[in-house]
Amino acid sequence: MYGTIARLHPKADRIDELTALLRKFESGESIPAGFRHAWVFTPDVNPYDQLTLFLVAVFDDRETYVANADSPDQDVQYQEMRALLEDDPLWMDGTFAGM
Repeated sequence: MYGTIARLHPKADRIDELTALLRKFESGESIPAGFRHAWVFTPDVNPYDQLTLFLVAVFDDRETYVANADSPDQDVQYQEMRALLEDDPLWMDGTFAGM
């Protein structure tokens, strides 16, 4: 499996909106090919100097992940999410291996 982990700095007054938007993406009518699952991780203790969440998204393989990342639909979703953030996400793409 392949995907991304993104560090997000949500606007403090928009956290509920952000989590609702991310849930909407995952349960939407047009789930991208190869999509497996997504999670939002909220640390119990925030070691950062600002509010930080992590988004994890997993696809079947790199090809389906890249196809989704390059799609116009994904860009629309990204712009909606970005409007709720203080700054651009930090993306870390890579392989997920089962344990």
